Amino acid sequence: MNGSTLQWQPEYRDRRRAANLPPGLDAGEKSGDPAVLTVLIADIQPAVRHWVRSALESADGITVVGETATANTTIAEVARRTPDVLVIDPQLGRTSPVDVISGVLRVAPETGILVLSAVDDDAVVTAAIQAGVRGYLVRDTDQAQIVRGVRVVAAGEMIVGRAIARRFGSLVRQDSEQEPYPFPELTARERDVLDGIAAGRSNAVIAADLGLSPKTVSNRVSSIFGKLGVADRAQAIVLARDVGLGRG
Repeated sequence: MNGSTLQWQPEYRDRRRAANLPPGLDAGEKSGDPAVLTVLIADIQPAVRHWVRSALESADGITVVGETATANTTIAEVARRTPDVLVIDPQLGRTSPVDVISGVLRVAPETGILVLSAVDDDAVVTAAIQAGVRGYLVRDTDQAQIVRGVRVVAAGEMIVGRAIARRFGSLVRQDSEQEPYPFPELTARERDVLDGIAAGRSNAVIAADLGLSPKTVSNRVSSIFGKLGVADRAQAIVLARDVGLGRG
């Protein structure tokens, strides 16, 4: 673990294969390959967006699908692209950071939010964590930590700078005290889908329950099978039920 950040929950195991946008895929579309993490970058400063993009585009299995510079555009683009992760400095003009975060989660609740900001003011950090962000890094971090932060947030875990952790441990301690999830390689949404599979639900029912399209659920199921090393739904059900899933 890098000394500048602290992660709650089991270490994210990056089992995603290296991948680029398939030929003909527009940057505004989500890749059909569930192994590729899609990221949207939102910051009012073009230089910062370029710096973050260069870090992410140098990493395997991550695709930057766009950049935004205003609150309204960010919320609209998240709704349109539904990226796996939004890397954002929520200080976007006159709109309050909490309103920006809330707006993003309202239109795309499955998108993980990683704040990358020059501000580590207590009130701002507290509000962001309480609003639902899964990561908060101060901008003086290095590019490797940004990549790591994206992967951790995409896995449904939390990552914050160590200095922030010392001040705000009470806000995130509940995560560290939870029973570790048995399949940490799965994203938060994949966990929801696996729970539905374990409960014996069809893809159509899972899609309706989670507010997703059947195609999205089908892609998630394929990704789950690959990560868990199972050949079919029956094997996934047995594996999931063995660890107590599907009882809800």
